[in-house]
Amino acid sequence: MIRTVNVKEGIHLEAYSAYSSLVMGVRDLTTEALLLAPRVGSRKIWMVNSTAQGGGVAEMMPGVISMLRQLGISCDWVVTAMEDKSFFHLTKKIHNQIHGKAQDSVTFEEKMLYEKLNRQNADKLLELVNDNDIIVIHDPQPMPLAMYMKGRKKLSFIWRCHIGLDKKNEATTAAWDFLQPYSEAYDLAVFSAAEYIPTYFSGRATVIHPGIDPLNHKNRELPINKLIGILCNANVITEYHPVLTPPFTDPVKRLQPDGSFQCPLLPSEMGILFSPTLLQVSRWDRLKGFLPLMKGFEELKSNIAFYAKNDERHQRQLELAFLVLAGPDPTFIEDDPEGNEVVNELAAYYQKLPPGIQSSVAILMLPMSSRKNNELIVNALQRVSTVVVQNSIREGFGLTVTEAMYKAKPVIGTSACGIREQVRDNIDGKLINDPQDAKEIAQVISHTLKHHLERGVWEINAQKRATDNLLIFSQIQKWLRIFASIQPGQSLITKI
Repeated sequence: MIRTVNVKEGIHLEAYSAYSSLVMGVRDLTTEALLLAPRVGSRKIWMVNSTAQGGGVAEMMPGVISMLRQLGISCDWVVTAMEDKSFFHLTKKIHNQIHGKAQDSVTFEEKMLYEKLNRQNADKLLELVNDNDIIVIHDPQPMPLAMYMKGRKKLSFIWRCHIGLDKKNEATTAAWDFLQPYSEAYDLAVFSAAEYIPTYFSGRATVIHPGIDPLNHKNRELPINKLIGILCNANVITEYHPVLTPPFTDPVKRLQPDGSFQCPLLPSEMGILFSPTLLQVSRWDRLKGFLPLMKGFEELKSNIAFYAKNDERHQRQLELAFLVLAGPDPTFIEDDPEGNEVVNELAAYYQKLPPGIQSSVAILMLPMSSRKNNELIVNALQRVSTVVVQNSIREGFGLTVTEAMYKAKPVIGTSACGIREQVRDNIDGKLINDPQDAKEIAQVISHTLKHHLERGVWEINAQKRATDNLLIFSQIQKWLRIFASIQPGQSLITKI
């Protein structure tokens, strides 16, 4: 089923120019757009992916499309919603293989389903597009579309892959071998890191780092009263005084000791405004390293005297330290069938924690019924956190890292390639070598909490790095260069 997503008019470029830190990025983009937009002309860009909610792709899409439109580029967003749940079990298998995780081989029946559903969607998408349009297809789920559309109209096809691994094993080889036949219909592939590019895309691939929108609800500055109001509206903290806005219809839910999800104020308030708070917010995916992070925090809490090393102030920090693991309600994430499984695994481990440690951990389910409210909640949680953690075992890029860096929050990341592309160890943050080693996780958390002056250096460096390199403006510039390089009536991309 093909569905066009309505993208509302976004923030105007003039609004970004009012900020001194953003003005150069806007100026560079608009100057280049004056040259490149006429080369694209009236051709429409079609962004195609598998879900309108959850994950970095869906989050980036409205800002990218809105900004392209402001620059004179016709652009629409289409979602290939699949009603057959077994389709996404297959594509999750491919996703895990690309990240190097061993899986059962793709069966003949799964391959036939993958092709059948994409063939049906290709027929429907052909009804929308016109000759000379440019089709950008995101990630493996809708990858076969190009194969079934090629030659039926004069179209150019770009595959945008947001995932990858900077090493090879049997699982990655199996995944890329499976996808190779579908790759042949593409004129160009775009990856988030050069290390991810498979050999069969050599000579027709480039790299674009994802970027964040600094003025959207997830990243814009929040005055203290607004920030507190959001947390009150979401039921994350108690409303001790009247706040400006009414409670959210769909508030945050917190895992309870009995395994249910209830009000975040139960069984007791989290105290995140007062405690040294560590936050990881991501989709519920095993490769995000939620469970090892919880084990590392348990290790830290179980051995406070060892990690404090006779430093009374630091010991008090560790005693008060609080861990928040947050992610979207998985029922809203159409293309990730493992979400509920991961939540259940985390819940089972949480219920076995000693009561004293359990009371220092909160697992939060973030509402998805309102994109705006969801983004505001994430923004507020990041801003009240002492440290933002991204303990990913594998990470294609990791926009939660970018968001924290832009907010000048100290980041604990891992050596996963997508995070290394952003965070320089001991310059912009701290990297964990083995995200499954509880002792190393505990040691890095302890070091980061203890050395507040070092954290302050990371904060400033990270914010500048994000502002200079990881905002939406540079991403749009690179897309414009690609679109302008495609000659009307031809599928070949002449130069980038």
